[in-house]
Amino acid sequence: MIQMLAEIAISALLVIGGLFALVGSYGLIKLPDLMTRLHAPTKASTLGVGGVLLGSMGYSALQGNPSWHELLVTIFLFLTAPITCNFIAKSWIARQARPEDLPPTGTARPWATLDLTEDPIEPALTPKGRPGRPS
Repeated sequence: MIQMLAEIAISALLVIGGLFALVGSYGLIKLPDLMTRLHAPTKASTLGVGGVLLGSMGYSALQGNPSWHELLVTIFLFLTAPITCNFIAKSWIARQARPEDLPPTGTARPWATLDLTEDPIEPALTPKGRPGRPS
């Protein structure tokens, strides 16, 4: 009876994880711009992969061979995905956003990644007039 409940829980983790990964993949393709597209892989896909890894770890434990590597991978994934999303968002703000497009911070200080004291850097032009590194 306990083994059957454990198998049902493992199956539920695998199915729910697969659904989250599918929703995250769909959102990555269909959402319109970078800032909204960031939510799909950092939220839904992280939960999807985490659910699949936890289900796999539960199955290994049920077979009598627990796998601690999968737990470490899950912890690493849950710690690094939000940090990576934060760095991508800050770099987008620094390169693309104008101060008037950003929502107010609620304090007297501006956005931490937006330095208004410097002139915007114009991209260097290649000999053919395309943005890139000068030769």
